[in-house]
Amino acid sequence: MDVEMETVKLERIVMKWFPDMLACLNERELNSMIVLRDGLTILEPEDAMEIIQFSICEHQNSALLH
Repeated sequence: MDVEMETVKLERIVMKWFPDMLACLNERELNSMIVLRDGLTILEPEDAMEIIQFSICEHQNSALLH
Protein backbone atom coordinates (compact mmCIF):
# COMPACT_ATOMS: atom_id res chain seq x y z
CA MET A 1 0.00 0.00 0.00
CA ASP A 2 1.54 3.28 -1.13
CA VAL A 3 0.33 6.24 0.91
CA GLU A 4 1.52 9.69 -0.04
CA MET A 5 2.63 12.40 2.35
CA GLU A 6 -0.12 14.73 3.50
CA THR A 7 0.17 18.25 4.87
CA VAL A 8 -2.47 19.24 7.43
CA LYS A 9 -2.97 21.93 10.03
CA LEU A 10 -2.30 20.84 13.59
CA GLU A 11 -5.94 21.74 14.26
CA ARG A 12 -7.09 18.76 12.13
CA ILE A 13 -4.93 16.37 14.15
CA VAL A 14 -6.24 17.81 17.43
CA MET A 15 -9.85 17.65 16.22
CA LYS A 16 -9.51 14.02 15.16
CA TRP A 17 -7.88 12.64 18.30
CA PHE A 18 -8.03 15.16 21.15
CA PRO A 19 -10.79 17.75 20.56
CA ASP A 20 -10.82 18.65 24.27
CA MET A 21 -7.33 20.13 23.79
CA LEU A 22 -8.50 22.81 21.35
CA ALA A 23 -8.96 25.36 24.12
CA CYS A 24 -5.39 24.73 25.34
CA LEU A 25 -3.72 25.68 22.05
CA ASN A 26 -3.37 29.13 20.59
CA GLU A 27 -4.25 30.10 17.04
CA ARG A 28 -0.64 30.05 15.86
CA GLU A 29 -0.18 26.51 17.15
CA LEU A 30 -3.44 25.31 15.64
CA ASN A 31 -2.52 26.81 12.26
CA SER A 32 0.89 25.08 12.19
CA MET A 33 1.35 23.01 9.07
CA ILE A 34 2.32 19.41 9.79
CA VAL A 35 3.65 17.01 7.15
CA LEU A 36 2.50 13.46 7.79
CA ARG A 37 4.63 10.85 6.06
CA ASP A 38 1.80 8.31 5.78
CA GLY A 39 -1.22 10.60 5.88
CA LEU A 40 -3.82 11.46 8.50
CA THR A 41 -5.95 8.36 8.01
CA ILE A 42 -3.42 5.97 9.56
CA LEU A 43 -2.08 8.32 12.24
CA GLU A 44 -2.18 6.63 15.64
CA PRO A 45 -3.29 8.50 18.81
CA GLU A 46 0.18 8.14 20.37
CA ASP A 47 1.81 9.67 17.30
CA ALA A 48 -0.78 12.44 17.23
CA MET A 49 -0.01 13.32 20.85
CA GLU A 50 3.71 13.37 20.12
CA ILE A 51 3.15 15.75 17.18
CA ILE A 52 0.99 18.05 19.33
CA GLN A 53 3.56 18.11 22.13
CA PHE A 54 6.42 18.80 19.73
CA SER A 55 4.49 21.62 18.07
CA ILE A 56 3.75 23.26 21.44
CA CYS A 57 7.45 23.05 22.38
CA GLU A 58 8.52 24.52 19.05
CA HIS A 59 6.17 27.48 19.45
CA GLN A 60 7.30 28.08 23.03
CA ASN A 61 10.95 28.02 21.94
CA SER A 62 10.35 30.48 19.12
CA ALA A 63 8.43 32.78 21.50
CA LEU A 64 11.43 32.80 23.84
CA LEU A 65 13.78 33.76 21.01
CA HIS A 66 11.85 36.89 20.04
